[in-house]
Amino acid sequence: MSSLFSIGLGVGTQNAKGEWLEVFYALPVLNPSQALSKAVIAATDYQQGNQALNLDKGQLGSLEASLRAAGEVAQADIVNAMKQSSRPLVATILASDDSPSSIPEGYLKLHLLSHRLVKPHGVNLNGLFGVLPNVAWTNKGAIDLDELPQAQLLARLNGETISVDCVDKFPKMTNYVVPSGVRIAHTARVRLGAYIGAGTTVMHEGFVNFNAGTEGPGMIEGRVSAGVFVGKGSDLGGGCSTMGTLSGGGNIVISVGDECLIGANAGIGIPLADRCIVEAGLYITAGTKVIVLDDKNLVVETVKARDLVGKTDLLFRRNSLTGAIECKTNKTAIELNEALHNND
Repeated sequence: MSSLFSIGLGVGTQNAKGEWLEVFYALPVLNPSQALSKAVIAATDYQQGNQALNLDKGQLGSLEASLRAAGEVAQADIVNAMKQSSRPLVATILASDDSPSSIPEGYLKLHLLSHRLVKPHGVNLNGLFGVLPNVAWTNKGAIDLDELPQAQLLARLNGETISVDCVDKFPKMTNYVVPSGVRIAHTARVRLGAYIGAGTTVMHEGFVNFNAGTEGPGMIEGRVSAGVFVGKGSDLGGGCSTMGTLSGGGNIVISVGDECLIGANAGIGIPLADRCIVEAGLYITAGTKVIVLDDKNLVVETVKARDLVGKTDLLFRRNSLTGAIECKTNKTAIELNEALHNND
């Protein structure tokens, strides 16, 4: 048997038509062992390829036994807990990292990211937006939008209220996993599929999209857009922005290197290498004209910002007299306050 890409045993929500709305995987596995793969395949109807297989109560006993025989105690304990549930259950088996074609497949890949098993751009999410439905995320769980009015009426008749927290394709990450060693001040601002590295603090106005994240440690007070990865020791100031893969940024993958600072209300449309600073309020895109200065503040040349991609120790600033955007070597080391960013 060839190696599988991923396996997840999940419990989720379906609408009245039996269609999946979301799936929770307590312990997703990347590159499962042969023993785990054989145990899951032996107890399910798996044939080949990428499949999401509904699990019925009759399969759970044999699945648990197979997992325990294979030494997969943690997975077996999950299956044992599933026996007590009346919720829809699924075994999602990915033979390869193809584009997700079902909701359980998409959710498994989002879990791989938020469980820190893969980093942004480390898993194929092509077409995910078209696979996932818009869902009402409520205090009663995920509800199909077509079924929401009736659910609200029934709740009112029972003296209850359904609180609709948001309507979106992606739920908040912390309803599925809370990575170790992080602080997230406003959990609704971090989507499932975000990779939040240990030592990261996401403040109230910070935002981290799916397939994006931080190496950690770091301070996020601005926006980490889809596809953007922030290196260790970097600080994104309040209200700042990074142009993501969904923001019309072309084919340039935006990233932030180690020990960088993007000032408040600033932004980037180019990747930053290590130890770079963008001053507050300055937004740099690939085509921005930048005057390069030497260590005596004399003009060396004028280039487009994209020509500076990959260069370390740069300081981007706006000349307060002329308004011109300038770049010179950054002589200031960016070091995060260890006490402030200790999340243990």
